[in-house]
Amino acid sequence: MATKENKGTQAFNDTIKAYLEERAENDALFAVKFANPSKSVDDCVTYILNQVQKSGCNGFTDAEVYGMAIHFYEEKEIEVGNPINCKVVVNHMVELTEEEKEEARQEAIAKLRDEQVAKMRRPTAKKAAENKPQVEQPSLFDF
Repeated sequence: MATKENKGTQAFNDTIKAYLEERAENDALFAVKFANPSKSVDDCVTYILNQVQKSGCNGFTDAEVYGMAIHFYEEKEIEVGNPINCKVVVNHMVELTEEEKEEARQEAIAKLRDEQVAKMRRPTAKKAAENKPQVEQPSLFDF
């Protein structure tokens, strides 16, 4: 079963959606366009990603990205483009829940423990040198 899935990061999708919802709450004319059942936030994000790719630029201001989102909803006929597999970086802090923080802490402890165990099991160069028989070099005076 094929699913239409946008590969942009979830934080980016959530940021765009939150902006559009807030805009719709404060702008009655935009609210009508935002409620258009033939358009979705996922398609909006796909449109933005395609526009960014076409531009060849790697960084955009919030205003530029939000402008593309508004443009997507204001145009009656607009080409969305194909979903793009990419990673999107947003410029705000992501708040972790206490459970996520504890999980990250436990993963870090486990990783450190595994690294230390592997380090202890690895033979050091000094021990390897001790195990090799030493070959005595003859002296010039021995001949």
